[in-house]
Amino acid sequence: MKRYPAVFILLFFAALESLWAQSLNPGDGVRLAFFNITDKISGDYFIQQDRLLQLPFIGTLKTENRSFESLKNEIITKYDSLYRKPEVSVRPLYRINVLGEVKTPGSYYSTGVEKISDLLALAGGETSDADLGDMYIIRNDREIKVDAARIIEEGDNKDDLNLTSGDRLYVPRKWWVGARNIAMIVSGAGILVTLVALFVRK
Repeated sequence: MKRYPAVFILLFFAALESLWAQSLNPGDGVRLAFFNITDKISGDYFIQQDRLLQLPFIGTLKTENRSFESLKNEIITKYDSLYRKPEVSVRPLYRINVLGEVKTPGSYYSTGVEKISDLLALAGGETSDADLGDMYIIRNDREIKVDAARIIEEGDNKDDLNLTSGDRLYVPRKWWVGARNIAMIVSGAGILVTLVALFVRK
């Protein structure tokens, strides 16, 4: 039993290494945090459409056809040559789109650590009409079904996946909400027809 925590730690770092081996795309970025220098250069920096990344004092870096880990190492090396033993953290910012029945749909950024439940929280949580049990991720034109109800309501983290660049997280509407809206429209149309008929008779 005592071995389980060590196994989980190894799995966590293996997953993190896999994510960091991925490349960054235009619209993604890096988050720099310096801890022992006075220059105000900590912050978020984003990759342009030409796949170039502009960083303070070290200039433009190419990001095409390279992993985040490779880019990170170059950034640390360049700042190490500029400052005396800088303490710097470099983390990826993967752009994720959260769509559908969430309170604030839009684009959000994941450092590779955040999971589905974290992105839902960033988007303000689900609406009252959301069908969390039928949620899915669109990744490279492929749909990955996710039962977010089990993740959030039951604490089952098995399906609480890490997200990566370009992922679209879609929360659909409960089917009966659409049926209810159609019924309301039909009912309203029926009332309108009745009122028109009454006026015509007069």
